[in-house]
Amino acid sequence: MTKPSPDLGLILVAPVADSSLGPLAELIGLLQAAGYQVIQVNGEDNTIAAAETNPPDLILLAIDQFDTAAMRLCHRLKKRSQTRQVAVAVVGQDQALSRRLRAFEFGVVDYLDQTLWAEEAAARIRAQVATHRLQRRLRQQAQRAVSGGSATNLLADLQKALRRQAQLLQAKNRQLQQEMQEREQAQQALRLEQQKSEQLLLNILPRAVVDRLKQLEGSLAERFDDVTILFADIVNFTPLAAQISPLELVNWLNQIFSAFDRLAEQHQLEKIKTIGDAYMVVGGMPLPCPDHAEAVMEMALAMQEAATRITRNDGQEFQLRIGINTGPVVAGVIGIKKFSYDLWGDAVNIASRMESQGIPGKIQITEATYQRLRHRYTFEQADQVLVKGHGYLTTYQYVGLGQKD
Repeated sequence: MTKPSPDLGLILVAPVADSSLGPLAELIGLLQAAGYQVIQVNGEDNTIAAAETNPPDLILLAIDQFDTAAMRLCHRLKKRSQTRQVAVAVVGQDQALSRRLRAFEFGVVDYLDQTLWAEEAAARIRAQVATHRLQRRLRQQAQRAVSGGSATNLLADLQKALRRQAQLLQAKNRQLQQEMQEREQAQQALRLEQQKSEQLLLNILPRAVVDRLKQLEGSLAERFDDVTILFADIVNFTPLAAQISPLELVNWLNQIFSAFDRLAEQHQLEKIKTIGDAYMVVGGMPLPCPDHAEAVMEMALAMQEAATRITRNDGQEFQLRIGINTGPVVAGVIGIKKFSYDLWGDAVNIASRMESQGIPGKIQITEATYQRLRHRYTFEQADQVLVKGHGYLTTYQYVGLGQKD
């Protein structure tokens, strides 16, 4: 294998921030292996001094974004006779298209994104170095021709060659700008699709669970020691369903449950699911909060009020049967298709029994929930409810606001 020529060109890398050394290391290694001399400097003044002392074929600015400092450095390089002809390229990670395009206005010949393959970035740098060295030789030949009073034709040919090279560079810059615009459009479209996907997930799973999914952290099953569960059921739903068409029934349920969804969001509760004409919501998870019992109770009262504003086709009064319980649960995602976020545990079963054994138009709660709410709301003791595995449980029904005398 032949060794690379040690005189392929001098590349000055500056200013090299610590955060940029990692992505640049492979690129610098490829250039050095190809025979290029690479010098690294830090800081604006050091860059100017190094470029004036030994003018390079290319200055590679390693920056986070093309900001005021980068503009000032490019301006200073173009103002000095020793460096104004040196090609300047940028390697960075700026995602703002306007700032990247601004770099070309300040004389930058290429903008290399850090996401590029190192081999591609090295190839583009080699092309710029070769172009700069050719232009420098042409300028030197032109100067010798002028100083020696030699043929005018030679000077004209050199000028034509320079113009052709300038046109090629302009065309390449336009192509790069077009590629950058297309990449920006593609990235924006990708961001929109990601937002749509996340919104779909948020319609299925709580935000805390979605965040864990995106970060690939933790399990999708979790225990919560203190939450409050509410079940609500539409009274006399089956006879009503028999009197109207399926489409009317679905539209009617959508109207009711959409109102409940807005209330759950308003009270910062987590809707779990709907089962037929039943609605389930929980407070205190997935993000714990100390007043989850009060929030669920306020949700229950708001649901009753919302029910009075919904009209029925049969002229009958619309009523809910609501049951509430407080206790520990396990929450998570089950299945691999059409998966859903759900709760399990005795606390869930007891809350369901509070609803199914309740009285139409009433809110029935357990002793555990009563101890949380008795100082703020008025309840009266109701009949005991038989719950499998627990025997008869004392229950309470909501009467009004304020502590009972």
